[in-house]
Amino acid sequence: MFGGGNKIKVDKDLLERIKQIAEVAGYASPDEFVHHVLEREVAQFEDAGSDEDITEKLKGLGYIS
Repeated sequence: MFGGGNKIKVDKDLLERIKQIAEVAGYASPDEFVHHVLEREVAQFEDAGSDEDITEKLKGLGYIS
């Protein structure tokens, strides 16, 4: 993810935090940690069903108002 063909830009401070957490949590790499977190978050929205459910979840998370 951070070194492969697909790239996501993450600011330097966040990347350092990701690296630390991934190591402490026992992930093989920061990529594996990010992949796991993104899979979990995406699954929540896929399970939501309708656009209204997704909007409510995003509001609850503070992403939209």
